[in-house]
Amino acid sequence: MPVRDFDYTLATPPGAAAIVSLLARVFSESDPLAVAAGLSAIEMQTFLQPIVDAILPVGLTVCAHPRGAATLAGVCFTDDFATLPALDMSAMNPKFLPIMALLETLDDRFTHGRTISPGQNLHLFMLGVRPEFGGHGVGQGLVAACLENGRRRGYRTAFAECTGMVSQHIFRKAGFAERFSVSYRDFLYENRPVFASIEGHDKAILMDRALA
Repeated sequence: MPVRDFDYTLATPPGAAAIVSLLARVFSESDPLAVAAGLSAIEMQTFLQPIVDAILPVGLTVCAHPRGAATLAGVCFTDDFATLPALDMSAMNPKFLPIMALLETLDDRFTHGRTISPGQNLHLFMLGVRPEFGGHGVGQGLVAACLENGRRRGYRTAFAECTGMVSQHIFRKAGFAERFSVSYRDFLYENRPVFASIEGHDKAILMDRALA
């Protein structure tokens, strides 16, 4: 199915369940951090549901559907970095804590010396494509649609924490540049190299690009 046979539209709250299901499946099966942490699809769903419910009304997340069909082919989960929903770390599944710590390391380097204001930094948080629609440019189309929507709304910068080789390739093709990275081999959580077992992926990268 060629990429032109997909429609890209803004996600709305009625689509939350399908988005959670798709992202939970894709990330539990193929994201290096989620796989290393042993996260199941159900655990991912529990983590994602309140976040998706909070962010979809903002109108920045984009979905892909095969033209003329209701099937969700992919989603680029996107938010405003200045207005992220608060996470209760004390109630979070402990498996997520090393992942959040690694991502926080990247984000802290991104925010250092910056004034983070609403409407400025478009945060492409999770990119997932249903496996049966892989290889048709859906990921690239989703990123392009998110960037265009953010540009229309006045965002000046877009960034993403890319944890695997596939997403890193997609974002590079979309004009993103590497700014900061964290090596899986060297990252320590509570003095343990919790991601040293990851193979085929060397590091998580924070990548960004200007939208103006």
